Amino acid sequence: MTPRGTASSARTARGRAGSSAGAGKNGGPAARLSGIDAARGLALLGMMATHVFPTFESNAQLSPTWVGLVFSGRASALFAVLAGIGLALSTGKQQPLRGPQLWAARRGIALRALVVGAVGLSIGGLEVNIAIILVHYAVLFLCVLPFLGMNVKPLLVLAAGWVLVSPALAFLLRPWLLAAQPPLQLGHNPKWEDLSTPAVLLGDLFLTGYYPVLQWIAYLLIGLAIGRLALTTAAVPVLLLAVGTAVAVLAKWFSVVMMEDWGGRAALQETLRNPSYPLESLLQVNLAGVDQTGSGWWLASSAPHSGTTLDLLHTSGVAAAAVGLCLLLGRLVQRIGVDVLLPLRGVGAMTLSFYTAHLCVMASLYGQPLPSGWTVEVLYWVQAAAVLGLGGMFAALAWRGPLEWVAHAANQLGRSQPALVR
Repeated sequence: MTPRGTASSARTARGRAGSSAGAGKNGGPAARLSGIDAARGLALLGMMATHVFPTFESNAQLSPTWVGLVFSGRASALFAVLAGIGLALSTGKQQPLRGPQLWAARRGIALRALVVGAVGLSIGGLEVNIAIILVHYAVLFLCVLPFLGMNVKPLLVLAAGWVLVSPALAFLLRPWLLAAQPPLQLGHNPKWEDLSTPAVLLGDLFLTGYYPVLQWIAYLLIGLAIGRLALTTAAVPVLLLAVGTAVAVLAKWFSVVMMEDWGGRAALQETLRNPSYPLESLLQVNLAGVDQTGSGWWLASSAPHSGTTLDLLHTSGVAAAAVGLCLLLGRLVQRIGVDVLLPLRGVGAMTLSFYTAHLCVMASLYGQPLPSGWTVEVLYWVQAAAVLGLGGMFAALAWRGPLEWVAHAANQLGRSQPALVR
């Protein structure tokens, strides 16, 4: 919402004219791409699903559930790619900011990252069986600050190199970090107390934790490149949908060939301490808790949360396709004149507040039986309905969420440039 001041009517008229121009065909600072917010809302609902529903059946084979097969690794990757897109949209879109404006934007983003990180550290002590992404998310914002002034082509080249090199580098460094005494791995969500052991905290954030920043920088670089495209045109969403789908399918297919036809899975099975470990199921759902050392075949996997090149390619492709689809839906909604995406857009515009509230709800239920007559399906859909309802209401009223308001204030504080005294 735009605050109302006590300026003269002429100045108010000029401000309104500027706002109208900014919200025109190219979409200025006051305009939001509805498809991007909808995609962000979809990512949050997907992450909530992996937190509420089991990703494996409770049997000896740990058979994957549909939630594990669909959302595990993909929802969080979409969230990260959208973070990069958001940074691009706030720093010039197709024409990156330059000079003092770019430095002001960097300061604002850095302060916003500190707010996100503070929220993450504050809820890191919650007793909940969920890997909380917020501290990693904040560090990712800080890590991509040097790249905010880059155009599409150099960003794509840098992203491609990062996707290829960072998984191999992580594979080489991770055993060394884990062999340290004590191992540079937290084993829990980052919290304020962990600031007293910076080496362990940084090792966990960048390499040994659930969302290794070293590899996840690739998602934000890809998002930055996507955000520098002409997203308001019809061709770009179609291109994202087509290319993203192709990359996702090819990455998964190539990994299956290497795992099944070339003997990769059999070789990895021999490296596991427990030979009866259901590796086939883990390769479909989650490799985050598996010791991925001792064999180069780990780099051939595309399993969710494996952090390999093929995993990054597959999940980035899915994210690009989802963004393209949501942008197309946003264009369709504009044509029919009925904003059916309003609730989803509202969720996407308030992900920090809703994500934090969801974690608090899950922590309050951790280790406790569900209310009488409730199932995990009921628990999920009640929360989904709540965030969609509140998100739609806040979007209709053009309100910011409470934590979004704090983050926005920090961003504005960082971007403010004091007038020169003459």
